[in-house]
Amino acid sequence: MTELNIVDENDNIIGEDTRKNIHEKGLIHREIAVWIFNDSKEILFQKRSLTKERYPGLWSASCAGHVEIGDDYEQAALRELEEETGIKAAKKDLIFMGKLKKGDFNETDKPGNNHFKMVYACYFKGKKSDLKLEEGEATSLEFWPIDKILNLPDEEKKDFTPSLVNDEVYLNMYRKIKKFVN
Repeated sequence: MTELNIVDENDNIIGEDTRKNIHEKGLIHREIAVWIFNDSKEILFQKRSLTKERYPGLWSASCAGHVEIGDDYEQAALRELEEETGIKAAKKDLIFMGKLKKGDFNETDKPGNNHFKMVYACYFKGKKSDLKLEEGEATSLEFWPIDKILNLPDEEKKDFTPSLVNDEVYLNMYRKIKKFVN
């Protein structure tokens, strides 16, 4: 069973527990997200597997995951990039986008995913066919034009994890990524 660090309100490590217990108790832990973008002003989204505990079958970040014990945020981002997309990157390839403190609650009002999330962007020079899908995690990888994501009609927003198309923090990150490609 995967163990993760528990952190306090200042992101200092104060203990460890299983991923399951951390989520059930609403304990604060660490996660990463990486937004992959290309020269065509597109961002890569992955469609979550139908077996995922949260938001099955919805479009989500290019790659995301937990920071494992002994890793820092950047190491976790590089590991997840390779595991979920096949992209082998170096720390210098990660563009820091921000650090978020998020608290989610699941459908039955129980504590859920209470975490610090370090968000990065990563420029991708290859073709979509160069990417490798991580089996069991996602069912599809697709590049979406940033302008389309920023102007999604409400009926299409239901196909995405809610915060990614409704939270102004993420929408501002997409705008910032768009400016990287000029």
